[in-house]
Amino acid sequence: MKKIVLFISFCFSLSVFAQENNSTSVKSTPNILIIHTDDLGYHDLSFTGSQLYNTDNIDQLAANSISFTNAYSSYPRCTPSRYGMITGMYPVNENKGNLGAIPEDKNMIKQFVNAGYNTSYVGKWHLGEGKSSPENFGFNHTYAAGRAGGIGSRFYPFNYNKKGKRHKEQVEDLEKDGKEGDYASDLLTEETIDFIKNSPKDKPFLAVLAYYAVHTPIEAKPEDEARNKAQLKSIDFGDTPEYIEEGKGRRKMRQDDAAYAGMVENVDYNVGRLLSTLKDMGIEDNTIIVFSSDHGGLSNDGYKWKRHLATTNYPLRAGKGHLYEGGIRVPLFIKWPKQLKPRVDNESIVLGMDVFPTLLDLAIGQKINGVDGKSYASVLKDNDNWKDRSVFWISKKARPHSTGDSKMIAVRSGDYKLIQHLETKEVELYNLKKDVSEEKNLSEEEPEKAAELLKLLQDWKKKMLVPERLEVGKKK
Repeated sequence: MKKIVLFISFCFSLSVFAQENNSTSVKSTPNILIIHTDDLGYHDLSFTGSQLYNTDNIDQLAANSISFTNAYSSYPRCTPSRYGMITGMYPVNENKGNLGAIPEDKNMIKQFVNAGYNTSYVGKWHLGEGKSSPENFGFNHTYAAGRAGGIGSRFYPFNYNKKGKRHKEQVEDLEKDGKEGDYASDLLTEETIDFIKNSPKDKPFLAVLAYYAVHTPIEAKPEDEARNKAQLKSIDFGDTPEYIEEGKGRRKMRQDDAAYAGMVENVDYNVGRLLSTLKDMGIEDNTIIVFSSDHGGLSNDGYKWKRHLATTNYPLRAGKGHLYEGGIRVPLFIKWPKQLKPRVDNESIVLGMDVFPTLLDLAIGQKINGVDGKSYASVLKDNDNWKDRSVFWISKKARPHSTGDSKMIAVRSGDYKLIQHLETKEVELYNLKKDVSEEKNLSEEEPEKAAELLKLLQDWKKKMLVPERLEVGKKK
């Protein structure tokens, strides 16, 4: 009888141990929250140098994170940049691609689903519909995430502009759920908070919140705009001109738009809401948070019209659409309390297409093969340094009429960056460590370095600009 009792006790102990072990395993798998902004430039935050935009919550998040000063988008415009991030591939097709054709073993979202994650995508998708929708790509929950690249208005009913004209592409969900006075970024944040709160407690979550802000239309809440108008009176821009000639148009040189400032600060307010939610739920320590932008701020116009420009990326050169630093350098910081020690990485070179390979590696120890993006988990853990990495961009779909850019291809390798203008074959070489503003072209002073980087570009083009990549997403 004693033997039977002992045996039953032993089996019960094993069962309890197994349950506790399984519970520990689930709890130790980190949640992931990605906050992705639209058109937010590197210097559109107070901790990166803005005198007007007050971003206390984002600043605090950055202070508790590993922050990269050499982080880049994979492209200087919305759709290809987002394609690069979600697929981990160089967006050489310069299009939305064909996400529905990506095999499951290379679909990083489905790898998270297979690992037990509850997944959500809220906000700007802009990568197609049907087989290329976020639902079919692996997200269990989606909201306001369709083909639209923007919204008609920041305010309810959202899909109409100030003149009452219906926007050409409709943002799903917002209009039916909103009411008079509602602001788009607030509703997107509420939806993400609801997802986090209602996500099963026995599963980790992966939530992407992709704001439509701070893309046009430039519309802030009246109280936010009024506050920034008052603050502007105390800012002295000295002899800095409002605009300078650049490319096929102009570049704005001042951050002096109160409405744009209000939009940035509303994003900051909502980031604070997200951080408070994680803290109140007791899951802050086991949640990886990634904050970034799809490319640089809209600071340039073109030859066709003088459009409204709300910000500047100065001292970085140019902005959205350009392969100069203002068009591709972005804020990026990653927080994981008790796992990653906060610091500023001033050397490592990372790209948007590296985000998901890194998260797969960090969260579940999984490597993904057959993609261009690389995991920088070792960099985050301070076991490696990527200061000598070579990364590439190509932009053949220039918009000289609207953003003033021309067709370019570029490489950054270590401290140096080389740009080649595709139409004229003109070459520009810059030492970014000494000249982040890209003012001194060194191509004639350092011809050997220029030739070295030009060879890197040519080799990359041979490898990347091939039919199987360039025809991705084309209609047959």
